[in-house]
Amino acid sequence: LRLLKAALNVGDFRRAQKLYDNITQPDPATCSTLISAFTTRGLPNESIRLYALLRARGIETHSSVFLAIAKACGASGDALRVKEVHAYGKCKYIEGASILPACSVLKDLKSGRAIHGIAVRHEMMENVFVCSALVNLYARCLSVKQARLVFDLMSHRDVVSWNGVLTAYFTNISYEKDEATWNAVIGGCMENGQTEKAVEMLSKMQNMGFKPNQITISSFLPACSILESLRMGKEIHCYVFRHWLIGDLTTMTALVYMYAKCGDLNLSRNVFDMILRKDVVAWNTMIIANAMHGNGKEVLLVFESMLQSGIKPNSVTFTGVLSGCSHSRLVEEGLHIFNSMSRDHQVEPDANHYACMVDVFSRAGRLDEAYEFIQKMPMEPTASAWGALLGACRVYKNLELAKISANKLFEIEPNNPGNYVLLFNILVTAKLWKARILMKGRGIAKTRGCSWLQVGNKVHTFVVGDKNNMESDKIYKFLDELGEKMKMAGYKPDTDYVQQDVDQEEKAESLCSHSEKLANLRIWGDCHNAIKYISKVVGVSIIVRDSLRFHHFRNGNCSCHDLR
Repeated sequence: LRLLKAALNVGDFRRAQKLYDNITQPDPATCSTLISAFTTRGLPNESIRLYALLRARGIETHSSVFLAIAKACGASGDALRVKEVHAYGKCKYIEGASILPACSVLKDLKSGRAIHGIAVRHEMMENVFVCSALVNLYARCLSVKQARLVFDLMSHRDVVSWNGVLTAYFTNISYEKDEATWNAVIGGCMENGQTEKAVEMLSKMQNMGFKPNQITISSFLPACSILESLRMGKEIHCYVFRHWLIGDLTTMTALVYMYAKCGDLNLSRNVFDMILRKDVVAWNTMIIANAMHGNGKEVLLVFESMLQSGIKPNSVTFTGVLSGCSHSRLVEEGLHIFNSMSRDHQVEPDANHYACMVDVFSRAGRLDEAYEFIQKMPMEPTASAWGALLGACRVYKNLELAKISANKLFEIEPNNPGNYVLLFNILVTAKLWKARILMKGRGIAKTRGCSWLQVGNKVHTFVVGDKNNMESDKIYKFLDELGEKMKMAGYKPDTDYVQQDVDQEEKAESLCSHSEKLANLRIWGDCHNAIKYISKVVGVSIIVRDSLRFHHFRNGNCSCHDLR
């Protein structure tokens, strides 16, 4: 049995079949394992053949075998065989889990509706697999309304159910040609994280002669932000101008956010200034745009203009304002804003606002005040609050508070590898190595970091020491030449940020091939310093976005004032 499972694990199905044939008295669990393996690997006919052999040998079976073979029959489209298995096995869950795929393959809407009724009677509609199968069935049978009805009633949706309902709309487009259908498809793609599919659908929509409206643009613009495609965003902006959609507040606000997320704050501000009647969402968007670019003073100016215009700020407003204060070390201003929330604006601070204030103190190096602020919070401190303090402990090399913050984070989110990695980085600088041992003991692994940048219409991804890019030889040659110029300008690699226990020469080599040098992960220590020198040596402005904010490098200086 162990050899059988080993063969299945490596995908050697011929050997697995031979091992099974040599078992004189295979138990039901073994039969179920092999049948399920064949079905999972896309070999349903082999599962059916094995089931027939099982019946011929008169081996006793139980529900797991019936369910496995029913799924195989469903995958092969053999609806009659599934019904036979169901009748023999008397397993009510076989209908939803297994006959429905067969009905989908055969486009048997009548049988599918009957099974839908059985699923309702047996209270199986809470089962995400059954509901997803129903959505897929109705989609393939061009019953879009029924597919959407089942989808809307689902309490939990998986990728299969989303793909099913999107398939229903995709197929229906050729029958119901109107903008509403296209908007539903594009919106569904965006909500399901299918950003590239949304781009494809917008292109098809226009190629088929349909004009995107305000709803289309508002639904699609986040795709430009997610892909950080400034070129695509500008094309959408031009479309908005050509078709006189500049009066739509939702569309213009989406443009403000898109430009900010794509790194062009000036264009974001220009669009914002064109909005004649700004609501609280528009003001909040401009505040958040400045905050993510580290323009704390501009954040305060926009906030003051918002108040003067008579717009009442809400919870999101203060989150944006406090975030802007934190990135610009505006501690007194941030504290004043925080204290004015309930006093002047009747907005009670929540855990998120308290975490922002911890970040305000932490980024300014006032770690003791940040820790004291956390201790006085009227609610349980969140991971964001402790995370802000832990991040600042690395910058300001406060080992004691780092340990306290990390231990709290380990309690709140014990499976988050980022917390262990951050503590490990702090301990490395202090020449301690306990965090790595702790991660290993708890079975926690860090996902390998990946950076990326876009050149033209192509996105290039990099990891540490990456040489998979077709232009890698030219890239590393350019880095070597640039490195020499940087050294002449006074740059020295800060090897304290290297996480390997190697000698100084190897550390310097590691830093030169770090992924931030190749693209843009969160900028720490040496990489941040290196990009400052690059902007000075090459004489260009460089805009880099990490996981927290944008960094604008000009003539050897950064907009974050080295706080990061």
